[in-house]
Amino acid sequence: MKQVFLSGLMALCFCACQEEPAKPSQNLPVPQTFEKSYVDTHNGYSEAVVITSGNLKTIYVSGQIGEGADLDVQMRDALSKMERLLKGSGADMKDVIKMNTYIVDYGPQSLDVFRSVRKELLGDSDMPASTLVGVEALALPEWLIEIEAVAVVQIQ
Repeated sequence: MKQVFLSGLMALCFCACQEEPAKPSQNLPVPQTFEKSYVDTHNGYSEAVVITSGNLKTIYVSGQIGEGADLDVQMRDALSKMERLLKGSGADMKDVIKMNTYIVDYGPQSLDVFRSVRKELLGDSDMPASTLVGVEALALPEWLIEIEAVAVVQIQ
């Protein structure tokens, strides 16, 4: 019984694979071209890259670091820099759909600071997808946090 079933299944697969490929439908979307612009290019990278395609603009913001004595101050500064970059590209923090955060020497106290500042500055509803990673170090020893983001806006 098993052998007959498998043989029938293999024959069915063989027949399905031999069918002529489907022809493109007239209703399929036509691929759009896109424009790419670079924001504040220096030291081998851009602070942001803006992709415009059709009526959508996607902004990829490089990791922003903050200056200050502790994680709280540095996070506020990093988010402030990010907000300025977004505004300069025609977006704001509400348009952020994905955020990655890297914190040096991460521990429970870091999570408390992170959540508190994020809630104060970004609210606690309609939040972007988010990744939080504890790291041993960032590019410079005084940096405690780095935040990168992707935002999408509809062009009118």
